[in-house]
Amino acid sequence: MLVLLLRAESSNIITDLMDFASSFGSFSSYDYAIPSKEILWLASIFSGITLCVLVYSSSAILSSLLFKGYGKLSSAEKIEWNNRGFSTFHALLVSSASFYLLVLSDFFNENSHDGLLVINRSSTLSNTVLGISVGYFLTDLAMILWHFPNLGGLEYVLHHGLSIGSILVSLLSGQVQIYILMVLFSECTTPFVNLRWYLDIAGFKSSKLYIWNGIALFIGWLFARVFLFVFIFFHMGTHFDEVKEAFLLGFYILLAVPSVLAVMNMFWFWRITKGLVKALTKAKHS
Repeated sequence: MLVLLLRAESSNIITDLMDFASSFGSFSSYDYAIPSKEILWLASIFSGITLCVLVYSSSAILSSLLFKGYGKLSSAEKIEWNNRGFSTFHALLVSSASFYLLVLSDFFNENSHDGLLVINRSSTLSNTVLGISVGYFLTDLAMILWHFPNLGGLEYVLHHGLSIGSILVSLLSGQVQIYILMVLFSECTTPFVNLRWYLDIAGFKSSKLYIWNGIALFIGWLFARVFLFVFIFFHMGTHFDEVKEAFLLGFYILLAVPSVLAVMNMFWFWRITKGLVKALTKAKHS
């Protein structure tokens, strides 16, 4: 009888130990194997900064090997040349990711995700894209301030400051990411802006490529930074019952930041149009 009792007690102890080990393993895989959102945010921001540094350095090395005129540039021109290198890289990366999330995937489809409000949707990919952009804007803003005003005036400081603030709020809250990604998609025009500067500094301002790039920039800016912002405001208006569900700071940022950026985009569009007309007129008479 005593033996039976000891066996039963031993069996219960072993079972309890197995249950404890199982629960401990489950706890470990949840809390330690899967990184928390905070770690993902910090890692993506740091990745954005790291990518900027790597592309900046790679641009300096490759440009010195592949472009003979690079060595003749002044120190300030080399800095801007390499700065525009990681600017182009970031623009291609985030505009492609934004296009995928907004158009190709069904992540922001109103009929998906069991009725979850569109403004409350976020994912690992969207958070990573936003974090990388924060890292880029922080790096670029630091360079702008350090070399001020060679890399841009106060309008660039304002643009980057608004971008960093609005992206961070969206990243930390997990809200209104659909509109942040729409704005980030407008970065697809940046490569044309940078190519225009490259051609100018390299002495190809009178080339056909410069003219065609100017036309592409005009069209791209019209659709990605003028019409797209009209669509953003239209979408916000038709989904205002969802927009007002955002927390208070996010709600006011959503109303204010796109409005300021839209005004800045219109100002730059006027300058782009003026420059294109001037270039076409000059090409016609040459």
